[in-house]
Amino acid sequence: MARNAMNAHAHIDSCLTSRSGTARALYFESGGNHLFAWLHQPSTPSQQKLGVVICSPFGYESICAHRSVREFAEAIADAGIPALRFDYLGSGDSADIDENCDVVKRWTQDVISAIHELRHRTGVDRICLLGIRLGALLAALAAAECRMVESLILIGPVVSGRRYVRELRVTQLAGIAMSGSPGSDGDPEANRTNPKTLEAGGFSLSAATLQTLKLVDLQTAAAPPVRSILIFDNDKLPSAKRWAESLSQSGIALEYKTLPGLIEMAMTAPQYAAVPRAMIDATRQWLATVVSSTAADPTVDRLPADRGIPDHESSTAETLSLLEDPELPQAPITERPVFISAGVSLFGIVTEPRSDEKRRRAVILLNPGADFHIGASRMYVSLARRWARRGYFVLRLDLAGIGDSATRSGHVHDEVFPDEAIDDIRVAIEFIRSRYAIVDTTLVGLCSGAYHALRAAADGVSANRILMVNPQNYFWKKGMTLEQIQLAEVVHNPGLYRQRMLSLRAWLRIFTGQVNVVRIAAIYLQRLRLAGESVLRDLARRLGIRFPHDLGSELEKIVADGILVTFVFARGEPGIALLKLQAGSAISRLGDRCNVRIVDSGDHIFSRRGPRSIMENVLSEELFACADAAAEATEPRSSLRQASAKSP
Repeated sequence: MARNAMNAHAHIDSCLTSRSGTARALYFESGGNHLFAWLHQPSTPSQQKLGVVICSPFGYESICAHRSVREFAEAIADAGIPALRFDYLGSGDSADIDENCDVVKRWTQDVISAIHELRHRTGVDRICLLGIRLGALLAALAAAECRMVESLILIGPVVSGRRYVRELRVTQLAGIAMSGSPGSDGDPEANRTNPKTLEAGGFSLSAATLQTLKLVDLQTAAAPPVRSILIFDNDKLPSAKRWAESLSQSGIALEYKTLPGLIEMAMTAPQYAAVPRAMIDATRQWLATVVSSTAADPTVDRLPADRGIPDHESSTAETLSLLEDPELPQAPITERPVFISAGVSLFGIVTEPRSDEKRRRAVILLNPGADFHIGASRMYVSLARRWARRGYFVLRLDLAGIGDSATRSGHVHDEVFPDEAIDDIRVAIEFIRSRYAIVDTTLVGLCSGAYHALRAAADGVSANRILMVNPQNYFWKKGMTLEQIQLAEVVHNPGLYRQRMLSLRAWLRIFTGQVNVVRIAAIYLQRLRLAGESVLRDLARRLGIRFPHDLGSELEKIVADGILVTFVFARGEPGIALLKLQAGSAISRLGDRCNVRIVDSGDHIFSRRGPRSIMENVLSEELFACADAAAEATEPRSSLRQASAKSP
């Protein structure tokens, strides 16, 4: 174990290396704040000084498209062109933003700052902006202000801000309908919504932002002052064709393509999302054409600076300082990117408390599904910074194959339930304990992250507690697929089916063959089997007989090892019933060493601000209460007896 800990500490690199070159994590300044970025440097740079800045889409689309954005950057670097992908202020790993800010104006300036940063770091004097969805709109707006922008690659561009707001409103209403009506949960402030703002897919836009978006329309605006534009439109529902036709009259060298891949890249859950290979190939070919045509044209300007914008002096930093209190600037919390060797290079962001923190407590946040390390709705960033202010070192970790970590040989990208995740977690614990002298470690995860926290604890990793949010399954058999009948479906759907049996419409769907009766029957049979197994396993536990894949026995072993366990569920989550079936009476016997907390009104990923705020409060309450009890105890077991938290 000691040897592994040393290895975990020794193999910390400053960048990732691939066949295309290197990718370096860094922070740079934009308008007095710092943004997080990845600089992809080619192993063999092109002689033409062209660089590409990638402007990501907004919100949930940015989480879905994270893998694709990374592969666009790697493909561009492989073509000999440096690329910078970055997080706008208030998004991803960048510093937070005033929630009332007009982000259209703010993010347009972030794009310009990214242009300057790429120029300073690489020496390029011409820029191509590659934007996806809202990022394409921002790219077009930035091009109007920054003379170094020579060309644009726009993927599914938002042409009309007003239409885009309508789309987000539809998404917002659909999310509310799917999660049910909001409840008070004792906190009416947390559930209050501002009708002037918009929250869709777990991400918010301010009233000022919405007002600006409604006024932005590329169709009626002046054409971007660039030499060439490549537009990839949605092949199923093109929305930029009319704008492209008008651009063709402006003298810009325009190429317009309808290619598949936009929906699969940016509007499909990350574990199912697909990288748009056809778009990436077309991008490389088009950039090669841009480079060759520019090299052959002696009239192309090589301008040293922008109109009305001073030349950039880089303030690149290795860490991000976040003031705990504006009145105490000498005591910030900080964030830093880290690379951990676990056979492959794992990436994470560590949020560190004030430098005078002595308690040496840590939390490791594990990916939900294939979402990268910011978590669903960026909640992991919020939690990490909140907990660091309470004295915790918090590691937001990308497991192998997810987010910005490398993928193991023989494995696919974005694999949600790999057995090797336990190895990643063990190495991450060893790393953070070795680097920061940690004496108290907590594993936290949502959905599959909760599953991996449980599996790691059952496998004997050295942790003090696990906090699990909305796990949907507790065992996973290798070879299973996410599309197969899951136990969560088995325990949840029968109740829905019983309700629908009273509906005439449901019977009509059955008789017209629109309902898979065989699948429903299989679900009911599995539900009966689970109920029978639950009774038998509970009896066996009382007799001291242990069966494999017995959740109740595993939980008993976990708490016997000194690990405190907390489950946090949104009310109605199928994982609640599954926990009762598979753990049986073990939950009640474990008492306050295994707590179950219920949050009203939340959906599976707590995409709405009100329920998400309540859930974060519950997690914090559990974390702080358990840690405070442990700190007062002299023996590990006594900390278990003193730990307490509210239960439903």
